[in-house]
Amino acid sequence: MTPQLQQAIRLLQLSTLELNTEIQDALDSNMMLELEEEAQNQGQANGNESEIRGESLSGDDESYFGSADAVATDIPEELAVDSNWEDIYDGSTVYSGTQEPYEHSNPDLYRSYSQSLAGHLLWQLNLTPTTETDRAIAVAVIDALDDDGYLESTPEDLCEVLNRGLEETVELDEVKAMLRLVQSMEPAGVAARDLQECLYLQLCQLPAETSWLKQAKVLVDKHFALLAAHDYNQLMRRIQLDRDQLTEVIALVQSLNPRPANGIQDLDIQYIIPDVYVRKVKNTWRIDLNTESLPQLRINNTYAGMIKRADNSDENTSMKSHLQEARWFIKSLQSRSETLLRVATVIVEKQRAFLDYGEEAMKPMVLHDIAEELGMHESTISRVTTKKYMHTPRGIFELKYFFSSHVGTDHGGVCSSTAIRALIKKLIDAEKPQKPLSDSKIADLLADQGIRVARRTVAKYREGMLIAPSNERKRLS
Repeated sequence: MTPQLQQAIRLLQLSTLELNTEIQDALDSNMMLELEEEAQNQGQANGNESEIRGESLSGDDESYFGSADAVATDIPEELAVDSNWEDIYDGSTVYSGTQEPYEHSNPDLYRSYSQSLAGHLLWQLNLTPTTETDRAIAVAVIDALDDDGYLESTPEDLCEVLNRGLEETVELDEVKAMLRLVQSMEPAGVAARDLQECLYLQLCQLPAETSWLKQAKVLVDKHFALLAAHDYNQLMRRIQLDRDQLTEVIALVQSLNPRPANGIQDLDIQYIIPDVYVRKVKNTWRIDLNTESLPQLRINNTYAGMIKRADNSDENTSMKSHLQEARWFIKSLQSRSETLLRVATVIVEKQRAFLDYGEEAMKPMVLHDIAEELGMHESTISRVTTKKYMHTPRGIFELKYFFSSHVGTDHGGVCSSTAIRALIKKLIDAEKPQKPLSDSKIADLLADQGIRVARRTVAKYREGMLIAPSNERKRLS
């Protein structure tokens, strides 16, 4: 496998963010590569209004690559300096029509950021007047919080640890006082020792005029076990509320956050950048590459013009090598874009029903189906569909999302696992809150539609969608 082939395959499997990093590294290491925008600005600065172009791409040199053999055949061992390949990569390949800018390609949306729960709490602590000892105790409490914002240590354990590290003796009452201070901070419910305390702390920070607040506090503080067991009849007797009133109280409790640190994590958050946009224009699905996500590259004509054909000096040889590498890099980028577009196009053609009607209409599809359609190897399809995303009117999906196994039906057809999941969710959404559907009942209802699915398969799909079992879904109304 040639180095050029290895590079083409490696670029094919990179995500957009990873590819941007690769492009920047190439720009930093190869003098022959430049951004087209920079070249245009330089041309205007020199008073030259004509667009600086490299050599044109002949029709014979345009090609897609599929399997490793196909690439090896398409790309020769050595690239001549005077090749007629395109010296500009603008990523502008489109499936149909004229490429238009998308409002979704705002680069500000792609920034990553991180925020620490501990940092958020320490910032609030810095605004609170405390002694050095009290601050050390509060910091110890903050350090003992887990990712969800719960306190992992008991006040007694914290007191023992602090007394080993501080010269001044710390009393248990002081630790409890600083624990209450941290518990009064944002986010509400932080530093709780269990779920019951977490919910109660949040109730205590709600405005006094909140409807049913008093009853909700009693419910969480005195009857939390009955609430967890969904024993609503016993709760109505204990709190002396009718069914409608208890429903209001429970709704207030359910509006609280069982994970107070959710959203304030010490994690890097990466926004998804779609590689392909799909939209319907005059009853036709149109597929366009996201050209705004990658920089536009070209050969630097100034440096390329300095190469002397008959000169074998080290400097001239080095420039020839950089030019060849730059052209190979641009060619690999073009091949990546073309292959991605071809694969996305076939996916859209095969999953039109999903785009028109939703998940319940998803058709079974495996890598082999796309590979056979395009005459490529399955490994190529796997690389293209990994960490690549498609923006559709129904949301943003990884290309692998459109592949799923199938289950036979009584009518001789097949149904995709994605469609079955959608049907299960639809049945659960329509169930009676007082009598939720069991996994066995859901399997029976699917069988009535001609789809034979085992109860354990229903349970597996339900758990995969993070839907609780029937006994935990039971509600008053």
